[in-house]
Amino acid sequence: MRRIRLTVAYDGTNYSGWQYQPNSMTIEEQLNRAASELLSEQIAVIGASRTDSGVHALGNVAVFDTEAGMPAEKFAYALNQRLPLDIRIMKSEECPLSWHPRKADCSKTYEYRIYNERIANPMTRLYTHHCYYPLSLGDMRAAAEYLIGEHDFTSFANPDSQVLREGGSAVREIYDITILVEHSRRYYRAGETYGTPATPEGSLEEGMQADENAHRGYYGMMTLKISGSGFLYNMVRIIAGTLLRVGTGLYEPAHVREILLGKDRQLAGPTAEAKGLTLVKLDYKV
Repeated sequence: MRRIRLTVAYDGTNYSGWQYQPNSMTIEEQLNRAASELLSEQIAVIGASRTDSGVHALGNVAVFDTEAGMPAEKFAYALNQRLPLDIRIMKSEECPLSWHPRKADCSKTYEYRIYNERIANPMTRLYTHHCYYPLSLGDMRAAAEYLIGEHDFTSFANPDSQVLREGGSAVREIYDITILVEHSRRYYRAGETYGTPATPEGSLEEGMQADENAHRGYYGMMTLKISGSGFLYNMVRIIAGTLLRVGTGLYEPAHVREILLGKDRQLAGPTAEAKGLTLVKLDYKV
């Protein structure tokens, strides 16, 4: 018996999440079907992250066991021939039979994308949350600082989380939160010093400084990138919804600390739309 590890990317728009459901199409179901057809065995994959309905992934991880002698790296190509175009196996490799994607020590990185303009962009509608209010990037970054580190994230978890229902801990560690902004004329990253932006024609406007922290404004494409030891059910989307409230001025940045200490889901912002969320990668520790 061999264990094959897959790195899986997918557009979650047409699926009811990762985990198998009897009356809905899921990523797990498609993988099981494709692998079973390929190998003439009954295959049941084990996924690392059970993403929700409508959530996307660039680097989810799954394993399955097989008696097949096919070279490990060939499974990706063979499975992709049997999968729909919105699911791709990016890599396949052999791993020890004892290795389990949910039990192995790893860090997870998610991105939540926000399209911040008055009018929604039809080209990004399936992969971003549209916010038509001007946002304060400086306030959002200040608020995000309160979330970095090890905390009890009860306020940022869906109460229906299996972990919480079974009496598990809501303590998690967030390693980093970065808010990236991509303008039509310039690209920002937290902590950088910005020069003069180019005009749409490509020339430079003298004296025009890129100060994204000064006022609320429209930032085009905004990406919340968050890495941590693990995340509770809906945690990243609740963080995104809360930071959006900070950005629009409904919450002061320091209020995020009060939300954390309150340990009450009712204190935090709404759960942001699933379509803005992408599981980017899982980094497993050797």
